[in-house]
Amino acid sequence: MKREPDSTFLYGANVRANGIRQHYLRFGGKGLPLVIVPGITSPAVTWGFVAERLGRSHDVHVLDVRGRGLSETDDRLDYGVSASAADVVSFVDVLGLGGCILMGHSYGARISLRATSSGPPAMVSRLVVIDPPVSGPGRRSYPAEIGWYVESIRQAARGADANQMREYLPDWSLEHLQLRAEWLHTCNEKAVNESYRGMHDDDMFIDLPDISPPTLFIVAGKGGVIQAPDINEIRAAMPHAVVHVVESAGHMVPWDDEEAFFAAVNPFISFTS
Repeated sequence: MKREPDSTFLYGANVRANGIRQHYLRFGGKGLPLVIVPGITSPAVTWGFVAERLGRSHDVHVLDVRGRGLSETDDRLDYGVSASAADVVSFVDVLGLGGCILMGHSYGARISLRATSSGPPAMVSRLVVIDPPVSGPGRRSYPAEIGWYVESIRQAARGADANQMREYLPDWSLEHLQLRAEWLHTCNEKAVNESYRGMHDDDMFIDLPDISPPTLFIVAGKGGVIQAPDINEIRAAMPHAVVHVVESAGHMVPWDDEEAFFAAVNPFISFTS
């Protein structure tokens, strides 16, 4: 990314944490730290439009999850939820971001839940999890099939434009499609396959009782990922959690309804502003 006039974007950088190179983008630079963990095929740069706004009040760090974007990629790496969560814990520690707000989307929400449950008690002050997959052993499968991800990555690697990406995401804006076409090839196919498998072999719900910070679950009303019985189970496991359903949005909540997304997030994080 390059800095535009009046932008809150500061810079991109790399840090060695948990034994690998982790790349991140920083926005704002003032206020309480806020760390964003993107989803299974979303490099950090694709979250720039969200970070720009959050950077007006927070010190935002958007992470490239291992095997995505400009973070370290190697077929010998472990791409499971626990390894990626350990990355987040180490990232926060190395950069001195303890007491941060942690925000994760989709697979990144699963990572954020695991990082919060396994990391130091004071690491996270508030947790925002956006439409985390509830798939796991003995549970229904995640609604998007792995072939959807793999074929789009391969098409991007061959050289794809926004119109070709529109076949996969027909409702996205041209700007978002162009960015996805530019960056999707940086998602390691092995990383995506292993992460997808981990969403089915690893149970999200085991983490919930160990999470004590105030937590906001944002549920996509049109996503089909989290359903009413899942909300009940989340509330039973985490009575202190707030569940907010964005009725107008599919799984890619801020892409589908940006204003409704911020209407849900801002009151929850504004206690620090």
